[in-house]
Amino acid sequence: MSSGCWAHVESHDSSANSFAAQTLDSFFPLFCNTRCTMPAHFAADCGRESGMTKFCVVSCIAAVLLAPCGLFAQQSPQLPALKQEAAAEVDKLQTLTQQMVDEIFSFSELGFQEYETSRYVTGILEKNGFHVEHGVAGVPTAWVATYGNGKPVIAFITDIDCIPRASQKPGVAYHDPIVEGAPGHGEGHNSGMAVNVTAALVLKKLMDEHHITGTIKLVPGVAEELLGTKAFYVRAGLFKDVDIVLGAHVESEFSTSYGTGNGEWSGLVSVQYFFHGKAAHAAAAPWEGRSALDAVELMDTGWDFRREHLRPAQRSHRVIINGGDQPNVVPSEAAVWYYFRELDYPHIKDLYDLGNTIADSAAKMTGTTVDHKLVGSAWPPYLNRVIAETQQKNIEAVGMPKWSDEDQTLAKALQKDIGAKVEGLKEKVEPLSEPVKKPTGGGSDDIGDISWNVPMVYLMYPANIPNLPGHSWANGVAMATPISHKGSTAGAKVQALTALDFFLQPQLVQQAWDYFRNVQTKDIHYETFLSPDDKPAIEMNKEKMEKFAPQLKKYYYDPARYKTYLEQLGIQYPTVKTNP
Repeated sequence: MSSGCWAHVESHDSSANSFAAQTLDSFFPLFCNTRCTMPAHFAADCGRESGMTKFCVVSCIAAVLLAPCGLFAQQSPQLPALKQEAAAEVDKLQTLTQQMVDEIFSFSELGFQEYETSRYVTGILEKNGFHVEHGVAGVPTAWVATYGNGKPVIAFITDIDCIPRASQKPGVAYHDPIVEGAPGHGEGHNSGMAVNVTAALVLKKLMDEHHITGTIKLVPGVAEELLGTKAFYVRAGLFKDVDIVLGAHVESEFSTSYGTGNGEWSGLVSVQYFFHGKAAHAAAAPWEGRSALDAVELMDTGWDFRREHLRPAQRSHRVIINGGDQPNVVPSEAAVWYYFRELDYPHIKDLYDLGNTIADSAAKMTGTTVDHKLVGSAWPPYLNRVIAETQQKNIEAVGMPKWSDEDQTLAKALQKDIGAKVEGLKEKVEPLSEPVKKPTGGGSDDIGDISWNVPMVYLMYPANIPNLPGHSWANGVAMATPISHKGSTAGAKVQALTALDFFLQPQLVQQAWDYFRNVQTKDIHYETFLSPDDKPAIEMNKEKMEKFAPQLKKYYYDPARYKTYLEQLGIQYPTVKTNP
C-alpha cells in the first residue's frame, strides 16, 4: 500500500477512540430502555488493535455498568420508527425530487462543465443549512456539502455529467432531440442528485429533531464519463475522515452488490497522445514535412496488431481527436485518445506502459515527437459486504415503484423502437448475489478509487428502462418522466434508511471497516495511477458547451411556471409511434 493509503487507514484507527467517546453522548437518547451488550466483533477488535485496547475496555465496561441505556445494542428500538418517519418524509419531498430530476435534465452539461448543475444543487443545500466548499481538488464544478458534527461521517456521491450528442425529448419513445447534436442525459445522471439531496434533507431533519450525532457529506461525480475526478478527490483527501460512502447510480433495476459484484467492472486509464511533426506543402514538397497523423495511424496499427496477444479481459478503444487541418498541408499536429481497461492495477498499468511504448515507437518511425496526458483513471470498484447486506434489507423494505400503464407503454414502445427485448419495466427488486468468481470486465466507474480507500457501496435505483444500449439518446427517454421521478424517490428512501442504520448502530461501522481491512485490502492495496504532475482536465468540453449552452438555455426547466418538464415541453405522456 502506498504511504498515503496507509496514512488514511491509520487515521481511521486513531480516530476510533474519539468515535467511541462520542458514542456515549451521541447515542444514549436513541437507545434508552435497551439491553446493554457488547458485540463480539468489537471485543475482538479491542484485543486486536493495540492502540485502542485500554480505551475500549474502559469505555465498554463503563457503558455496561453505568449507562441507563444500551450503548452497544444491536439495534435501537427507535430505529424502525425512525426509518418509517424517514420514508414518510421522503414522500413529502416528492415534488422537490421531481423538480431536481427535471431541472438537471434540462441543463445537459458535459463533464467538467457542469456549472449550472452545481450552482443549482449547492443552492438548494446552502438554503437548507449545509456548508458548501466550492472548487475542491482543483475542479471548478466540484464541491463538498457538509452538515452535522462528529462521527460517523457518511458521504453520499453520485454523478452529474451527461453524454455527447444524446439530446432527447423525455417521454418520447423514438429519437427526437431537444437540440440537434447537443449533449443530453443519455446515462441518466440527472437523477442521482435528486436521490442523494432528498435523502440528505430528510436525514438533516431527523438529526435535528432527534439529536442524532453524525456528519453528512455530499460530493458530486464531476466528469464521470471521462473518469476524470475521483482519483483526484482521493489524492486531495476528500474522504480521509469519512467512515462510510453511499454511492448511487441510475439503473433499470433495484439492487446493490459487494466485492466485484457481477464481474462486469473494469478499471482503466484514459490517455491522450499528442504527436508533433513538421508542416509542409503536401504536393509541392512533402519530403520536407513530418506527418503527425502518420504517427497516429502507425500507433493505432501497432496497437491493433498487439491486441491479438493481450488477455481476453482487456478492453481498449480510441478516437482520433486531431487529424490535421486540411489535406494539402502535412499535419504538424495530431492526437489520439485511448481507454485502456483491465481487471486490476498491475494489468492496467501494463497496458498503460505498452501504449506509451507503441506511441514512442510510432514517433521514431515517422520522425516526430510525442507526449501524453492522463485524462482520467479508475480502479475497478470493490464494494463493501456489510454495507451491501444492510442496504439490501432497505431495498426489500422499500420495494419497486408502482408503475402505471403509461410508464409501461413508454418502456415497451422504446424497447420495440430500438430492437431490444420488449418486456417493459421490472416489477421486483433484485436479490443480493454472491460476487462472481471469475470477473470478465466491462465498463468502468471512477468510484473504484474511492472504494479502495473507504468502505463503500453503490446503490442501483430503478429510474430507467431495461435493455437499452447505454450512453445513448434512448437512455434519456425516461429520465424526466414519472419513471425517473418514482425511481428517484425509491432510491432516496433506501439512501436515507441505510444512513440511519449506520448512524444509530456504531457496530455496523466497525464491521464495515473490519471487512475493508481484513478482506478487501488484506492482500491488495491502493496505488494511484496519477503522477504528482497530473491535474484534472478541466478544459475538456468547454468549446462544446460554449456552442450548445445558449441553445439549451432556451429549454431550461422553469418549475415556477410548469409542474413538470413534460408540461413545459408540451409532451403528451407517453408519446409513441403509431402503427401505419
